[in-house]
Amino acid sequence: MPTSKFQLSLLGRFELCGPDGRHIDLTSKKLAALLAFLACTAPQAHGRDKLMTLLWGSHFDAQARQNLRQALTRLRRVLGEEALVSSGESVSLRHGVIACDVPRFEALLADGSLGALKEVVGSYRGRLLADIEIPEEAWTEWLAAERLRLEGLALDAMVKLGEQELGAGNHEPALSAANRAIAISGLREDAHRLVMRVLTASGRRADALRHYEDLTALLKRELTVDPDPVTKAFAAELRRSQTAQPRAGAASGLSFAPETQPQSIPLPLPDRPSIAVLPFTNMSGDPEQEYFADGMVDDIISGLSRFRWLFVIARNSSFTYKGRALDVKQVSRELGVRYLLEGSVRKSANRIRIAGQLIDTSSGTHLWADRFQGALEDVFELQDKVTASVVGAIAPRLQQAEIERARRKPIESLGAYDFFLRGRANFYKWTREANKEALRLYYKAIELDPDSCAAYASAALCFCACKAFGLVTKQEVAEARRLALCAVQLGKDDSTAFSSAGFVLAYVAGELEDGAAFLDRALLMNPNSASAWYFSGWVQVYLGEADRAIESFAHAMRLNPIDPGLSGMQQGTACAHFFAGRYDEAVKWAKMALRELPDSRSALRIGIASCALAGRDDEAKRLMARLLAIGPELTISSLLQNLGPYRHPEHAAKFAEALRKAGLPG
Repeated sequence: MPTSKFQLSLLGRFELCGPDGRHIDLTSKKLAALLAFLACTAPQAHGRDKLMTLLWGSHFDAQARQNLRQALTRLRRVLGEEALVSSGESVSLRHGVIACDVPRFEALLADGSLGALKEVVGSYRGRLLADIEIPEEAWTEWLAAERLRLEGLALDAMVKLGEQELGAGNHEPALSAANRAIAISGLREDAHRLVMRVLTASGRRADALRHYEDLTALLKRELTVDPDPVTKAFAAELRRSQTAQPRAGAASGLSFAPETQPQSIPLPLPDRPSIAVLPFTNMSGDPEQEYFADGMVDDIISGLSRFRWLFVIARNSSFTYKGRALDVKQVSRELGVRYLLEGSVRKSANRIRIAGQLIDTSSGTHLWADRFQGALEDVFELQDKVTASVVGAIAPRLQQAEIERARRKPIESLGAYDFFLRGRANFYKWTREANKEALRLYYKAIELDPDSCAAYASAALCFCACKAFGLVTKQEVAEARRLALCAVQLGKDDSTAFSSAGFVLAYVAGELEDGAAFLDRALLMNPNSASAWYFSGWVQVYLGEADRAIESFAHAMRLNPIDPGLSGMQQGTACAHFFAGRYDEAVKWAKMALRELPDSRSALRIGIASCALAGRDDEAKRLMARLLAIGPELTISSLLQNLGPYRHPEHAAKFAEALRKAGLPG
């Protein structure tokens, strides 16, 4: 067995040197690719079929097997007979034969010290195997994913190195590290922010502000977004300090370090793996396809949520980051999660490609990156692959059986799925006209795919919106009930179907007990469903179960901490405290809801009623003046016609009497 190592460089151009330091030319790109793959994945063993598919997938099996056999023989001639380990149908590279820069690169990253980061940055000579392109689908996919992953790690290292150099007062090396990151990825905002900080620390505030203006123009031009709040805050501080007198001995007059400034109180991490799926970038070049990219994210969130051991942030909180340049640590603090999944979707003609990367926010490292592409009719399979890959990256020991059980395909017909996604995009606009259009699109999806439980459930929810906007007719109540029951009949193991149906039965049809039972079943199937917790909270309010309702809303808010609809959860909590007789606590939650939506009639109503019974008459009158300015037609009688389906009539009467006391006309 060889006692001295071959040197293999893969970051940048492929280069192999013998133990004597002399360059070795393998002559064949596929031979180089085979060695690179074995070295990158060592000591993992690979089946011969996998290696054949990787590099000779377009060949007939017999020819591919012969080509692999010849390639392995040639590698043994170069590296030594014992360099490769063959065991049955598997092949691996023997430990100690080759010193490869990629494993060394990753080991140094784990070290994280200043010296290690310098070596990492120095060893990154360019993208992985920059001179090797092989027209085989499996190879292209593996190489693209590895290039993306390693480039992300290198960029993280450059920014971290710059941070450490800046902290040590080494301005030039810090600026060099930041600029190198920008040269590789011009939209890397944390690197631009580092440039601004270095320039500021060097006393060059005007240059820092010019860099900020250039960054703002770049982000507008390339992504049509503004700099993120951390960068804006730093620029604002710079402007304020321009006219301020510098402190004695201070190089810049600024000690502000945006990476360490909390934007809000960070949420604690749950006691299980936690993840948020951020909005995917629409790479189709057509803004009209935005709904499709959003739909992909919705379904990946749903897929991940079915794993009971995962804590998954709900869709509405994730989508508040849409179109924004992100700082992963800031997002982690705001959502209270360890992992973030980000990616892109490209839809062109009858092809689709989904790319994603999984980030561990505690270290900033990229745990996984991959691309999935195929025919448009394979979209559900591609979603399943993304979900399974992310779960596998978080928990490598996850059994395949668990992944298989979690896979769902809500709509089997692509045409129906397209209408379903368009309907969902309209539903989230929360206007009368958009809700009407959403219902029309959901009906079209049902027409094309009569077995779609997702379309039935979503159509049923449109009638909840109808009731919230005003009265619903008996025919509409009957239709909402029909759609809800169809959804659970078709989706016997679908938590979304049961949660939607449960709320529709309770809120629209007034069938509180059945609605609550459906919601309990939904949460049993998927305890990560923020909407199921939210719906349960309201149904428990209607049932008079105040303390259970408060717990349910708390679960919903933790899973969906920055949902644009957070006001509804806060209003529900206020209502629960109100009916439990805790009026001051109800006032507190009503005020929170009003901070989110200052003109919300329902938030104003519960705030007024709570103030009235808490003896806070002046506050009640001020809120009543606001309510009547928004809705001068409101009366006690019109309110009673549209209140929730309270099981206890005295609750509705208590609410109405509190509003009458505060001055609402009869």
